[in-house]
Amino acid sequence: MSNWILKLTSKQLKFTAVVLFFFGAQVNAATTEIIITGGVDSARPIGVVPFKYLGSATLPENLSEVVASDLQRSGKFNPLKLSLMPQFPTTDTEINYAAWAQKGIDMVVVGSVEATGLNQYSVTFELIDVLRAQATGGQAKTLENGKLVMTRDHVIEKRTKTINGSDFRQYAHIISDIVYEKLTGERGAFLTRIAYIKVLDRKTNPKPFRLVIADYDNVNPTTLLSSPEPLMSPTWSPDGNTLAYVSFENKRSQIYLQDIYTTSRTRLTDFPGINGAPNFSPDGKKLAMVLSKDGNPEIYVMDLQTRNLTRITRNRAIDTEPSWTPDGKSLIFTSERGGKPQIYQVNLATNRKSRLTFEGEMNLGGAVTPDNSQLVIVNRTRGDYHIAKQDLKNGDMLVLTNTYLDESPSISPNGSMIIYSVLENGKPALAWVSLDGRFSFKEPVADGEVKSPSWSPFLL
Repeated sequence: MSNWILKLTSKQLKFTAVVLFFFGAQVNAATTEIIITGGVDSARPIGVVPFKYLGSATLPENLSEVVASDLQRSGKFNPLKLSLMPQFPTTDTEINYAAWAQKGIDMVVVGSVEATGLNQYSVTFELIDVLRAQATGGQAKTLENGKLVMTRDHVIEKRTKTINGSDFRQYAHIISDIVYEKLTGERGAFLTRIAYIKVLDRKTNPKPFRLVIADYDNVNPTTLLSSPEPLMSPTWSPDGNTLAYVSFENKRSQIYLQDIYTTSRTRLTDFPGINGAPNFSPDGKKLAMVLSKDGNPEIYVMDLQTRNLTRITRNRAIDTEPSWTPDGKSLIFTSERGGKPQIYQVNLATNRKSRLTFEGEMNLGGAVTPDNSQLVIVNRTRGDYHIAKQDLKNGDMLVLTNTYLDESPSISPNGSMIIYSVLENGKPALAWVSLDGRFSFKEPVADGEVKSPSWSPFLL
């Protein structure tokens, strides 16, 4: 890293110190302590009843517990505590609708798990509209072929599936996605992953830098690569099969592509100077990046099939941190061309550039939400770094976090949540905040450092 920094001018060093701060990637997955930091009271109450188990062997995972955790983490739901549940039904026919309604619960998830063979389990779950069931007595009627027939339209969803013991957690996330989509109208993002770099104590670990992937909630971490030198800026391909990242394994920055399933990897760039901040285009055919091979750090786009490069920016200031708009027609990037770092947009067809941010001392690390409505950024005001969003139509900015050193935001593929790293009271943590800022929670880190989580696309 030192050889790279020495190539920069003194003017570049000041800004690069900030850039490296946001290029970095270090997270730990050793703890499962979750601290809810706000927004529970504003979330929709829901009942997720423990699934009844029909079997004798110990279950691989508590399905209902994972579902309840998923829904709570979304910021949109507040699962009722077990101690407050009026009953523990297994099916719709066992539900006392009035009892749940009195608790202020209008939706209930019930289910069962039955052992059907060696490491085979049949899982059934139902999503019940309590208020609708209460209004009809659970026996609504509808006209079909000129006759009144009984319906069960208060059962919003009912499914049965046979799964392996190793698939419990994955299927729990699928149940959560189904419930979330049925009740919000938008796709759930629980069956996704995150990537990050975990940095251990360098004095006791010969390879302290670890490229890691995990479930979206930082469970089931898997190390893809260990390195004695820094690894940075992991980013997902749109198909979720490949990670691009920066490695200093050869004593200089290089961009690599790595298959997350085979772990095979390919060195993509080895230009003199900076090779950094890779970011896949929405169609997965191109990679935006920062290169200083021509003297100054500039934005380039590489065609991944031909490896041909197109230079996007030409400015005496540092341009960095490129990300794509959802339509793939523009890039968002950080630049100091106006003085201090701010967010700019460049139209790739016309090469026309425009400044997007003006509030605060500086703004960095911009990314656009999947619906193209909001710009998520790191905003510095009065020396503190906070995650913020800016409306792309009217320019209104809303600060979403309140700790003093928040960095590296990454947006969930459905646009509902942001994952980021935070340093609070000198301790690193992985944190999540809803896009409206109403709900947040964090996961403290027991060992290592935390930076630059990257949220995967939808995986199914």
